[in-house]
Amino acid sequence: MKHYSSKHKQKGFTLIELVVVIAILAILAAFALPRFAQLSEQAHSSNVKATAGAMAAGVALARAQWVANGLKASTDSLDGFGDGDLNVSSRGWPVAYTGGYTGEADGSAAMDASRCEQVWAGVLQSNAPTITGAAPDYAVTGSGSVCTYAYQADGLAGTADEKNITYDASTGDIATTENQ
Repeated sequence: MKHYSSKHKQKGFTLIELVVVIAILAILAAFALPRFAQLSEQAHSSNVKATAGAMAAGVALARAQWVANGLKASTDSLDGFGDGDLNVSSRGWPVAYTGGYTGEADGSAAMDASRCEQVWAGVLQSNAPTITGAAPDYAVTGSGSVCTYAYQADGLAGTADEKNITYDASTGDIATTENQ
């Protein structure tokens, strides 16, 4: 059996050393946390911009297929695009995905939320952000010829800082709005 004499001291940190380390960690955290919050905001903005880019590409591809098919009128089944169920106006812009809606005689389109959802489903691939269900990534509204997709995932929907994607079915324009 060993006996420890008073000459053997236990090694460890002193209280002052621990307090200094905690203070240094607190200072680092004070600088790091705002940076992480900013990265989260940048990620949400990038998500909206990427989704808008994908939608713009899908709309442009649908119009290109309409032109390639030699069409000059609206159609409720765009052959060669997706599964052929996309409806386009007489200007060649997507206006719906199912049913017989083909737009107005002048090429404009009366878009409601249902038609806007159909355009989303018709031009984006199956792994696109959700617009239906319990917690959708985007909320959909339609008014006149414009569809608005309000980003929900950042918790800013309905506030002055919300992010939106808009699609104008009469011109094919896609735009993003970030009020910050």
